[in-house]
Amino acid sequence: MGDFDDLTAANREFAETFEFAGFDGVARAGVAIVTCMDSRIDPLRMLGLQHGDAKIFRNPGGRVTPQALEALVLGVHLLGVERVLVIPHTRCAMAAHTEQELRTKVGRSADQDASWQPFNVVTDQIASLQEDVQKVRSHPLIPDTVKVGGFLYYVDTGLIEQKF
Repeated sequence: MGDFDDLTAANREFAETFEFAGFDGVARAGVAIVTCMDSRIDPLRMLGLQHGDAKIFRNPGGRVTPQALEALVLGVHLLGVERVLVIPHTRCAMAAHTEQELRTKVGRSADQDASWQPFNVVTDQIASLQEDVQKVRSHPLIPDTVKVGGFLYYVDTGLIEQKF
């Protein structure tokens, strides 16, 4: 068995009932989500959305990076995005460790020096969330008509709480 056989077999099963041929990629609910890569987060289901409803950008810590802003600008102007949710989460590794701690852990795991690798740790999740929401709201290519909210996702309850 190959390294990815289980996943390609699951993909063939998925493709048997695939319903999105010809889909234009527009966010049907007009929503974009910036959130963490954490596997405890199911961005669509936690908001009652379905496949095709939203554009989703994920990265460690759920930060609004230059790449996330690029995705949001494209989403707003080309893909029907009218609302943006920025959603970091509780018990996030990016908020629980210092950059040096992450470099040490990764270095040990990789059995090599990782002191050169940047990790964008979050020292204050709420302050970072406020900063990220402001980045989106103030971007010159994202009009004021786009609604932007900052939320915190609680991984132990499944609830989100709007902070900004």
